[in-house]
Parts: sequence; structure tokens; C-alpha cells
Amino acid sequence: MKYLYCVDHFVPFPQSEYGGLWNVIAESDEQCFDIIVCEDDDLNIGCYGKLRENIKKAPKYALVGKEESKLVTSFLT
Repeated sequence: MKYLYCVDHFVPFPQSEYGGLWNVIAESDEQCFDIIVCEDDDLNIGCYGKLRENIKKAPKYALVGKEESKLVTSFLT
């Protein structure tokens, strides 16, 4: 089964004081993490520990039908 994850993105000050949102289709928390890290190109590597926490807390919606695991959208500031 696949899920739509809506994951908070946060980069602490002084890099940024803002955040954003990752919308990802994935089978599991671990696959969701891998997709985000792949798309992030290690830009926020220092925040990956927090990213794992945010994925666990993220709203997750079961999808009907066959969907490819992927990044759907991201809005990052």
C-alpha cells in the first residue's frame, strides 16, 4: 500500500528561519526519507535527524490504486 505523506521541512537559523512542506508518495517512512534525501541533494544534511522525526509525525493518507513512489511537490523557503 502507498501513502501520501505531508512532511514539514524546517531549517534552523542561521541557515534559514523558515520551512516548507514535502508531499511524497511512499510505501513506508523509510522510503519517504530516502525520496526526500535524494531530492534534497544533501543541502540540508544537518537536519536529517529532524526530518526522520517529522516523517513519523506527518499526516499520512492511504492511496487507492497504483501510484509510483515519488516526490509530488515541495515548497521550501
